[in-house]
Amino acid sequence: MALLASLLALLAPLISYLGVLTQTSDSSLGIRSVEWMRDHGARSIVNEIENLYYTLNAPKTGGPALRTLPRQPGTRSAAQAPHTHVAIAYRPAPVRPVIHPALPGEGVWRSTFAGHARRPPVLVTTYRPDPNYPQLVAGVAWIDTRLTTTWLYPGRLEPAVSLPSRGPMQVPTALRSRLVATFNSGFKLSDSGGGFATGGHTYAPLKNGLATIVRYRDTRINITRWQGGPHAPPNIIYARQNLPLIIDHHRLNPNLSDGPQWGATLGNAVRVWRSGLGIDQHGNLIYTAANDQTVGSLAAILRRAGAVRAMELDINTYWTSFITYRHPDGSAAANLLADMDRSPLRYLTPDDRDFFAVYLR
Repeated sequence: MALLASLLALLAPLISYLGVLTQTSDSSLGIRSVEWMRDHGARSIVNEIENLYYTLNAPKTGGPALRTLPRQPGTRSAAQAPHTHVAIAYRPAPVRPVIHPALPGEGVWRSTFAGHARRPPVLVTTYRPDPNYPQLVAGVAWIDTRLTTTWLYPGRLEPAVSLPSRGPMQVPTALRSRLVATFNSGFKLSDSGGGFATGGHTYAPLKNGLATIVRYRDTRINITRWQGGPHAPPNIIYARQNLPLIIDHHRLNPNLSDGPQWGATLGNAVRVWRSGLGIDQHGNLIYTAANDQTVGSLAAILRRAGAVRAMELDINTYWTSFITYRHPDGSAAANLLADMDRSPLRYLTPDDRDFFAVYLR
C-alpha cells in the first residue's frame, strides 16, 4: 500500500515533467528542467545551488588589464556611416572611461544600422566599468526614441497570464523591414511579483512602487515608479513591471546593497550576467548588459551612460540578449557583446519569454 501510494504521488509530477519534455520551446532541456523544478517546490534548492556555483566562480579582483577592447559585433566605423547634412538635435556624449588610460574606442558610440539616411537610430559602445575587475567589459546601447518605436511581445510561456492570443512570439515578418534592435524583458512575474498590461488590458495587476516600462498611445515611452493602481488606464498600450527602480532622479537607489529586492533567486550582490534599461533626460532609452555584475554595479553603468531613471531587466547568461540588425530586412543580426550566450537570431523565431522590438518610425 505504501509503495502504491508513493507511485501515485509521483504520477502527477511525472506527467507534468513529461509535458515540459514534449512541449515546443526554444530553451534547452536543462533550462526547462531547472525552471520546472523552480515552479514545483524545489525553488529554494535550485537557488542554493546557483548561489554556491556563482560564489565559487566569482571573478577575482585585479589581474592584467586589457590591451584592447573585444570587438563589438554589428558596429560600423565612422567611415562606413552615411554622410548627412541633417542637423543632429541631440546625440549622447561618449561614456567617460572609468579606467585610465582609456583603450582605443572605449566609450565611443558606434552606429549599427546601415539603412537610414538620417542620424543613427541605435548607437552602441563598450567600456570597462570597474577598476577592481579590469577585464570586465560592459555593453551599452542608446536608442533614439524620436526615430524609433518600441513594442512589447509576449513569449510562448512568459508572462504566465491568460491572454486571448499570445501573438507571433517573435518579430513579425511584416515588420522586419523596419527592425533595428530587440532586447530581453524582465523576470518571470512569479519571481518579480510585478504586473503586466498589453493591448489596453491588464492581465496581471500592476503594483504601486515598482519600476515599470510604459508605452502611451501618443507613442511616448517611459520608465517610471508606478503609482497608478492595479489597472493600466486607457492611454497606456503596455506596462511591464520588474522590481523597484535602481536609479531615480539620476540617483542610485540606496537599498541596492541590502536584501534580495532585485534578484528573487540570486539576490543583489551575487555577480552574474545582468541587464538593465534606463531613460535619459531627453527621453531616449539606454540598455546595458555585462557579466559578473551586482545590481549596484549595473546601476552605476547605467547612470554613467546617462540614465536618470532605470530598472533591472532579466539576469543570468541564458536570458540576457540585446541584438542589432544592420540591414532593413532584419538581416546581419549581431549581439551587443560577443560573449552573450544566445543566438542573435533569437527573436526571429518564437521565444519562450516576452521581449521588446525596436522599429524605425
